[in-house]
Amino acid sequence: MTGSLTELLDERRHLIDVATWLFGSETAADQIVQETYRRWYALTDPERAAITRPRAWLTRVAGGICLELLASGTPHPPPPARKAPPPRSGRVTPARPDHVSLRFAAACAAGDTPALRAMLSPDVLVVSDGGGKIRAPLGPTLGPDAVAGFLSRLVAGVEVCAEPVNGRTGLVLRHGGRAVAVVSVSVAATDVTAVWIVLNPDKLEGWHRP
Repeated sequence: MTGSLTELLDERRHLIDVATWLFGSETAADQIVQETYRRWYALTDPERAAITRPRAWLTRVAGGICLELLASGTPHPPPPARKAPPPRSGRVTPARPDHVSLRFAAACAAGDTPALRAMLSPDVLVVSDGGGKIRAPLGPTLGPDAVAGFLSRLVAGVEVCAEPVNGRTGLVLRHGGRAVAVVSVSVAATDVTAVWIVLNPDKLEGWHRP
């Protein structure tokens, strides 16, 4: 993922708008966009690297899928099955990992890349779950420099809130009151050793603000 989360969300919204305009149904458009991203992930790494304008490529593919469906007379696909959001906890028991997580959250909210870098273990990794519905990395991001840069880009332009996630302090990223990512961290002593990011929109509905 080379752009910020807001850029990727705008990309997905653009694709849904294109598919809705061509196919006439936002429910069907969501499925069409999911198929568009499936085709993106089906490419080899060299094939993806050769695409200099991914948004333009995705737009062409989404439009092509719409035209294929219209030409074949395929009915609108059914809405995707709902998936449960990550479990929430109403209270976090104070502990050293939570103090580290709170410092991590503060550095993310401030967009302080050097502070983030200083908190990361030498073998830190980031794993993202886009569920095929947003252009997330296929594999983990490894190493303090790469992870700090990745996180700084991820949080640009979104609201960062420290909230309980799976019984520990984590992060919820929101844009316009809607959750766009839920982040949990693994901690050893005073270092963050792993960052787990849920980007799949189907798993975030329980985190939206009323």
